[in-house]
Amino acid sequence: MRINPKEHSDYPWYLRPFFWNQRRKYGIVLEAALLWARSPKLFLGVVILYGMIDRKRSPLNPVLRSLVTVLVSQINSCSFCVDLNSAILLKRGVSEAMVEALPNWRESDLFEPSQKAALCYADAVTKYDRGVDNKIFAELQKYFDDDTIVELTGLIAFQNLSSKFNSALDVPAQGFCQLPPVS
Repeated sequence: MRINPKEHSDYPWYLRPFFWNQRRKYGIVLEAALLWARSPKLFLGVVILYGMIDRKRSPLNPVLRSLVTVLVSQINSCSFCVDLNSAILLKRGVSEAMVEALPNWRESDLFEPSQKAALCYADAVTKYDRGVDNKIFAELQKYFDDDTIVELTGLIAFQNLSSKFNSALDVPAQGFCQLPPVS
């Protein structure tokens, strides 16, 4: 990592419940969280935003949310994000074959047309040299209503924020997913 986390005792007391929850959920405090928490107000904003995006009542099903987050993480070369999000995707019932096929989702028969439309959109939003054209958006509208597209766009934007932050600071994978890394 390019910047080291502080000692746990050096973080404000009001962040400790977040760290406790991560230990409960993942067995450890995430190194990325410790870096975000170096700026406590920024960390709280990110936590609140993530909570709104990854909620149970989201119009996006959990598998699709995870497929999108892994793809965006792969595009942005965030080994931490690929590791954690792939593990979450597997926990949501996706096969290892599907996770391994994600970098080549366009050619794979494992993805439904609605998933391919969302992945194409995520790819276009994430790659600065590509952009979203009317054809991509029209394909997305075949499967998702406007409110769901707004949610999907927010998810993609958040994952870009997160994976670009972690990639820039060289946050390493923490060993959540035992699949071979994507190069």
